[in-house]
Amino acid sequence: MIPGVTSRRRFSDLSEQEILALAISSEEDDARIYRSYAEMLRAEYPDTAKIFDGMATEENEHRRRLIDLHQERFGDVIPLIRREHVAGYYARRPVWLMENLGIERIRAEAEAMESDAERFYLNAAKATTDAATRALLGDLAAAEAGHQGRAGELEEQHLDADARDSEERTAKRQFLLTWVQPGLAGLMDGSVSTLAPIFATAFATQDTWTTFLVGLAASVGAGISMGFTEAASDDGELSGRGSPIKRGFASGIMTTVGGLGHALPYLIPDFWTATIIAVIVVFVELWAIAWIQNRYMETPFFRAAFQVVLGGALVFAAGVLIGSG
Repeated sequence: MIPGVTSRRRFSDLSEQEILALAISSEEDDARIYRSYAEMLRAEYPDTAKIFDGMATEENEHRRRLIDLHQERFGDVIPLIRREHVAGYYARRPVWLMENLGIERIRAEAEAMESDAERFYLNAAKATTDAATRALLGDLAAAEAGHQGRAGELEEQHLDADARDSEERTAKRQFLLTWVQPGLAGLMDGSVSTLAPIFATAFATQDTWTTFLVGLAASVGAGISMGFTEAASDDGELSGRGSPIKRGFASGIMTTVGGLGHALPYLIPDFWTATIIAVIVVFVELWAIAWIQNRYMETPFFRAAFQVVLGGALVFAAGVLIGSG
């Protein structure tokens, strides 16, 4: 037996009272999720937060109506039954999983929440032969469909074109500050700063394995250093640059990737083959950095290319000269 799976009830085995209790608990959970979304977004996306406040209010109203119906049919004691108690019942993603996703993804998740609930109730209604249960499930499906319509009305009410444009600009800026900027800094540092030690070792020893080990150590060490430096430099509270942990990971990982790009070719035993491939990789890395600067930081491409390629070429030349000397 698998704990937590075989102990679940089948939906077909639930009584009408239990189905009603399940609907009540589901409405409570969804209202709580919408309130959490609203609080999560309120500081940066106040207009979208109002949408989720309104949806939470709608969920609470449906819960109240369902409770009134339960009291009328079955009395005041509502059975304790939740989504996780029923096999095959639709699940909700934890709110903490949504915190790292963009605003459009959260809006889409809310729409999917209502759609999933409506579809489930419609399918369940088709599967039952009891008239009263079928009517109850149909009513619940209609309520969920009504939620979707109400969500659209709330979006039109609180999120006009100007508000949506403003929130999209805020989301883009947050993405740049939290992920692109520290990631780009890490990629530049990893790609450029490791050129000298890797190629100095390569030309000094002409031993590909030793060169690879030096490159691996330099890349991983630089990645750890950059990651901790980025995370410790700014907690993001005043600057608005976002979570220091996210920025640290972005910077550290991209630093390591930047260095490993031209260290990995030295896994090839032949020195000159490995070196030629490493030089080609360096060329691609530097142009990729210039493209990212142009694409996300709006730096003119030729200026970015000149700065990055010139800097990289100087560091590369220094490594070769030191290793050959």
